[in-house]
Amino acid sequence: MATSERPLRHAGLILVSALALAQPAQAALFGNDEEQSRQIQALQQRVEALDTRLGKIETALQQNQQMLDLLKEVETLKADIARLRGQAEVQVHQLDTLGKRQNDLYADLDQRVADLAKAATPAVEAAPPADATAQPAEAAPESPAESRSYEAALAQFREDKFPAAIAAFKGFLKDYPQSELAPNAQYWIGYSYYALKDYKTALAHQQKLVAAYPASPKVPDALLNIATCQIALNNLKGARKTLEDIVAKHPGTHAATLATRRLSALK
Repeated sequence: MATSERPLRHAGLILVSALALAQPAQAALFGNDEEQSRQIQALQQRVEALDTRLGKIETALQQNQQMLDLLKEVETLKADIARLRGQAEVQVHQLDTLGKRQNDLYADLDQRVADLAKAATPAVEAAPPADATAQPAEAAPESPAESRSYEAALAQFREDKFPAAIAAFKGFLKDYPQSELAPNAQYWIGYSYYALKDYKTALAHQQKLVAAYPASPKVPDALLNIATCQIALNNLKGARKTLEDIVAKHPGTHAATLATRRLSALK
């Protein structure tokens, strides 16, 4: 019983004890058994009434205690929910970070390809004139300008400036349609649209890469992005077919490894 109930219980016990002790005095005071009996009965009724009230108070206190316990449980549940939300936010942040790291990985790989292409291009030497009136040989297109154009577009992508990256890569393809980096530029156009959640346009640009540059090493990555867009567009049947093609036609690639994992997840 709660501490606040004890004085009331004690008062009832004291009252009953006082009743027992007062019987001789009551006999002398009232002088007959009938009057004494009536007085005792009245006191007993008062004690019973007090006991009833005490029972009601005890019941109310128990109910209040149940309410307090429920409130404690609610507060505990609220704390658990807040903790779970915090964990979910951390996981979302980690996924976003992983996505950006993947983008940086691809971008760094493209940068290395561009540097290698630049280093492998021999310097163009002017042919010695046949006579004094001969014109100098025509210079080949400048590889550094091509490399700078591509690097500028890639920088926009790295900074998550996807509309600017799309425009820059399209400009690169217009200026250097025969470049060895053209498939890469086409891939990043599609991936930029994917990052903007324009899945239909992203799909179309990656399909364009596969059709225009079927021998490019970027084809497996483009197919993987196509499958991802198909999943986003709820075309699971098409996504499975694309992933199966990656595994069958491009074994040993990183895209094939990811495709195998995604096929398992789609089953």
